[in-house]
Amino acid sequence: MYGFSIFMNSDLDEAKRSYITKMVNSSFKGIFTSMHIPEDDIKLYKKRLIDLGNFAQTHHLKLMVDISGDALSRSGFSFDNLAELKAIGVTGLRMDYHISNEIISKASHTITISLNASTITQQDIDELKENNANFNHLEAWHNYYSRPETGLSHQDFIEKNNFLKQHGFKVMAFVPGDADLRHPLYLGLPTLEAHRFLHPLAALIDMERMAVDHIYVGDGGLQETTALQLTQYINDQTVLLRARSETADFRHVQGEHENRQDAARDVIRSAYARFKTIPDIQPENTVVRKKGAITIDNCDYGRYMGEIQVVKTELVADSKVNRVGNIVSEDIDLLDYIGPGQKYIIEKEKQDD
Repeated sequence: MYGFSIFMNSDLDEAKRSYITKMVNSSFKGIFTSMHIPEDDIKLYKKRLIDLGNFAQTHHLKLMVDISGDALSRSGFSFDNLAELKAIGVTGLRMDYHISNEIISKASHTITISLNASTITQQDIDELKENNANFNHLEAWHNYYSRPETGLSHQDFIEKNNFLKQHGFKVMAFVPGDADLRHPLYLGLPTLEAHRFLHPLAALIDMERMAVDHIYVGDGGLQETTALQLTQYINDQTVLLRARSETADFRHVQGEHENRQDAARDVIRSAYARFKTIPDIQPENTVVRKKGAITIDNCDYGRYMGEIQVVKTELVADSKVNRVGNIVSEDIDLLDYIGPGQKYIIEKEKQDD
């Protein structure tokens, strides 16, 4: 499942409502929010959570609320009346610091509970079993890390997830957004440090490769084009690549492609190129091919004429290969996540006319 974050540092204004609606239309199914962010005014949480919950219900969205310690009671809610939270649209609670396994176990019979995936131990699992927790309502959700250099490594993340899945937990993690970054640092909210400044779609595909069950955008927004790219991938499993043209032959590379199943090390080879009707390609712009270069083989390559490639690593100039365009710098990250059989679209950037 894919989800996104809405923070309660301000009222649910029209901009937030519009963003939620856009994400629903992009096939996102869940909202994450938090009730224990130090910079927020906790006295305003109750009204804001009611507003958010009602809007989530209207759009059939799941709503997971991050709490710790006495955050519920300080906001005017109670562990003894979780039905009140469910009534306003809250579908789950992420329980973190200073909440006992006994309380978690009891709550799991009423509402979905997500545990801190990074800190849960075998002892915690044993205690939850001893307290008769409903494991069908327990999930494992990783943190996001706002401070640079504090996110998890791939190795630790994978090892922890293997442990969690052995115990039957579904695992959730965050990828960064690229708009409305959260105060006070505005440096992304990823689970993995390697994802902090990565294209959000590249991070999402990386999470999928690691069999993460729920993937949420940590930051409060996505740029319009990024949202479109995520929508294209979620709905059609297709990666949208924006590009700038260099020669008239760029017209031959625009449109839908699929990376060959026998994926090359250095380039993304279009499996569709052999089925295209392309006129004689004369040598032109046979220059160095940097990462992101889009090329087409010219007539000097014999039967390979018309082969379309996107370069993944810098290659020397070849008189038989024309560079016809380049992937925009913002989308370069995506090239490393186009694996065997992956569909992709090369689209001319709108301002490149």
